[in-house]
Amino acid sequence: MTQEQAASPARVPRFAVLRNRPLLTLMLGHFAVDSYVGVIPVLYPLLVERFALNLRTVGLVSLAYSGAAALSQPIFGWLADRYGTRLIPLALVWTAAVFALIGLAPSFPALVALAAAAGLGSGAYHPFGALSAGRAIGAAQRNTAMAVYVTGGTLGVAAGPLLGVLAFGVLGLRGTALLCLPGLAAAVWMLRALHLAAGGLYHAAAPAAARPVPWGILARVVLVMMAVNGTLYSVEAFVPTWYARLGYPPAFYGALATTLLLAHAAGAVAAGALADRFGRRRVIVGSIALLLPSLLLFTAAAGPVAFVTAALLGLSIAPTGPLLLLTAQQLMARRAGVASGLILGLGFVTGAVGVPLTGALADAVGIPAALRGLAILVLAGLVLAWTLPDERVNAKE
Repeated sequence: MTQEQAASPARVPRFAVLRNRPLLTLMLGHFAVDSYVGVIPVLYPLLVERFALNLRTVGLVSLAYSGAAALSQPIFGWLADRYGTRLIPLALVWTAAVFALIGLAPSFPALVALAAAAGLGSGAYHPFGALSAGRAIGAAQRNTAMAVYVTGGTLGVAAGPLLGVLAFGVLGLRGTALLCLPGLAAAVWMLRALHLAAGGLYHAAAPAAARPVPWGILARVVLVMMAVNGTLYSVEAFVPTWYARLGYPPAFYGALATTLLLAHAAGAVAAGALADRFGRRRVIVGSIALLLPSLLLFTAAAGPVAFVTAALLGLSIAPTGPLLLLTAQQLMARRAGVASGLILGLGFVTGAVGVPLTGALADAVGIPAALRGLAILVLAGLVLAWTLPDERVNAKE
């Protein structure tokens, strides 16, 4: 795509996102890198048995991976702004190769260190990928493009447990070695696509006119993201335990969790198309407003009806991630990589911190009541989202 095409939204074909090879390649890489997040919970039973751990201790694996990814993202975002994103395939190779070594670790401390090292690759890929995805297509479909990119990660998390079960069924804990194959294959494809990519998609951005960052608006964007992610991560974490305690089999609550994630993926793409047509702020506010009753309905009744309410919950929570990410990039146009790292990194941190807090509340009042309590977080996010300006205003600030 030429600079002239990018500057002329009306010339972008309606379904250009479905034919944009760089964007679909970035989505594939996002799928691969986030699949490792989905694999980690499947590791827990094997780790507990091998190293004689309790659940609190084995949770350090997730904390090490997600913590390293979250804390490093603003740094990698700064590097992306300064030097471009051509190292994005290397980030994927690093994650796949280091994660493959986890099952070969001789001790649990070594395993946690490897998980943290693998998390650094994820921390690099996310701001690199988000910055590149924002440039992959013209402005007329930029919201849809970012939604497609983010959906790749959601589908990767959903596929991760299945990939883990298959690999561990063949080699046990050492099956992590097999899990490097999807990541390496995606990286090879990305290298080829990188070579063919037109324009400056992976180069550092040209210096823009100096413009003060509206820190107050940016802070509200971050807080909205934290409120929504805190809700999503807690629901995902405790639904299996809730239904297991009710006596439902793993097939039931596994399918329920998949329903939530697939609805989340579908909702993200639909929200991007709606935002391109009606405006980003309207879709963000509308989705969070829908999230409030969806959460209350989901926690009000258990059983087969939960598949309907879980789908509604996933659809309503989906739009905020990609749309807030684009908003932050627009607010920090000269440092869009840093903006991506801040939004994504703080989203990871919020999830890591919010889950144990919700868990502590669940110990006191039960899981359904604790999840209903998240409505306070959603309501705060709705109020903050209402104060966000339209993206056309963002572009002028």
